[in-house]
Amino acid sequence: MTRNELFKLIQKKKSFLCIGLDSDISKIPAYLNDYNDPVFEFNKQIIDHTQEFAIAYKPNLAFYESRGHEGWKSLEKTIQHLKKFDVFTIADAKRGDIGNTSSLYAKAFFEKLDFDAITVAPYMGNDSVSPFLKYKDKWVILLALTSNKGAFDFQFIENKNTGRKLFEDVLLKSEVWGSPDNMMYVVGATQADMLKDIRKIAHDHFLLIPGIGAQGGSLEEVARYGLNKHCGLIVNSSRGIIFASQDKDFAERAREKALELQQEMEKILTVNNLIK
Repeated sequence: MTRNELFKLIQKKKSFLCIGLDSDISKIPAYLNDYNDPVFEFNKQIIDHTQEFAIAYKPNLAFYESRGHEGWKSLEKTIQHLKKFDVFTIADAKRGDIGNTSSLYAKAFFEKLDFDAITVAPYMGNDSVSPFLKYKDKWVILLALTSNKGAFDFQFIENKNTGRKLFEDVLLKSEVWGSPDNMMYVVGATQADMLKDIRKIAHDHFLLIPGIGAQGGSLEEVARYGLNKHCGLIVNSSRGIIFASQDKDFAERAREKALELQQEMEKILTVNNLIK
């Protein structure tokens, strides 16, 4: 999916919502265990009930890989089901290794599974990221500033010579690796006040914003500081939508939560003249 196609999808659905499929088998409704593949059935119902309000879905690979072969089958079926709809697909895999290893990760997620994007850790530098950038109309989503407590261990370390924080150096350095047409950045919603500084560097890039909902991030603040002329935001909610209920009405409750966020996003897009 190209950047222009992504923006058109945002305008069409009047939404910049991403739903995280952090599908923990221990938390899904118990009755689904009667199905041959409980996790896929859970994902399928969530997707079917929310896809008109979401522009993207983001399976977190830990919840699939931890289940071995069965989990991988659930993931494959989930991505195949997502391909039936007009949505952007993100592998939340946080890969990043030496070049030949990254090349195989890229092949797995872009060729075999046909995801549109993958999250990548920047710590090992350009040669660990560049194999993912060779694929046409596919995206790297580079970890820039995360919302966990441990973000302060390294990401805010200040360069004594320049005064820049480490996450700002990541943004500046990586901008020459890719472009706004194939690279996005992860910025945690609980770091919304830092978005102004991030936008001074990454003006045109899309930002994937996790942390709305269960983690306490503010959609209003994220939009105030993070919007650009092509929207430039993909805002993720995971637990707040998919685990809104653990009963048989889980899909309907997920739909209600997704609709609530979509309606907020429509207002934001309208006020900022990004949709008519």
